[in-house]
Amino acid sequence: MIPRPQLLALSAAALAAAALPVALLQPGTTSPSRKPRVLPPLVAAAEPPLTHVFDRPLFTAPSGEGEALPADAPQLTGIVGRLGSDAVALVRTAQGTSRSLAIGDSVDGWRLESLAIDAALFSRGGQRARVPLPAADPEPAAQ
Repeated sequence: MIPRPQLLALSAAALAAAALPVALLQPGTTSPSRKPRVLPPLVAAAEPPLTHVFDRPLFTAPSGEGEALPADAPQLTGIVGRLGSDAVALVRTAQGTSRSLAIGDSVDGWRLESLAIDAALFSRGGQRARVPLPAADPEPAAQ
């Protein structure tokens, strides 16, 4: 059995739950001093012209590729291994010898910073050089 004070509180809550929606839905209960607010119409912003998009070339060279390499930068002859794990760069030094370099190794003052599928990034002081793999020579036509 429910104690009397709890029964009275439960009855009051049920009465309020039933009476409150009815009281709120009665017409004329809104304040006449409140006028509905009219919002200005939404205006879409003008789209910017796209002429600058059409002016640039579709396929551009990655940054740094159009720059001339320093004369004493190592020449990349190949990349061997798996990138990200055990890849090494095969380079030709200024003296004409060939060496293999892991990331972090140096040759002629140039430090190998990173390797990509088609290039190696070397640094010396504040200078950086992205050395691409040489383009493959076309095979001579069979005679």
